[in-house]
Amino acid sequence: MARVCQITGKKDRKGNYVSFSNKKNKRLFKANLTTKRFFIPEENKWITLRVSTKAIKTINKKGISAVLKEAVNTTGLIK
Repeated sequence: MARVCQITGKKDRKGNYVSFSNKKNKRLFKANLTTKRFFIPEENKWITLRVSTKAIKTINKKGISAVLKEAVNTTGLIK
């Protein structure tokens, strides 16, 4: 499974280490992802999603049902 948030679509990004002498070496900025279970009361079931911490905050604010509807329409990562 790729390191991609199923709600926001966030993924790993490339960048540079920069030393004091301004020498640059390639590195990877990893997305802060975690696997989390959410309960959907309308369907009376649990789902497991791989989400970023920003997505967890959004789910806490808007609710899982609203976020899932929005994610299916925009990112297409959830089926």
